[in-house]
Amino acid sequence: MILDCLGKRCPLPIIELAKALADESIGFKLTLLSDDPASQPDLIAWARMTGNSVETSEANTFQITKLAK
Repeated sequence: MILDCLGKRCPLPIIELAKALADESIGFKLTLLSDDPASQPDLIAWARMTGNSVETSEANTFQITKLAK
């Protein structure tokens, strides 16, 4: 699944990500596209707080894996 948040500013990418993952199973993978400069630090903090995984694969592209409910 690709979640396109290009052009959206904080906190919208994190809010949309949380909504997209809410009903998914553990192990679900999602690609988040976001060009907000705050996205990378926000996603790292979000992953730490929620127990999920985030990796930067290239500029503005983040690979999210749901690891917790």
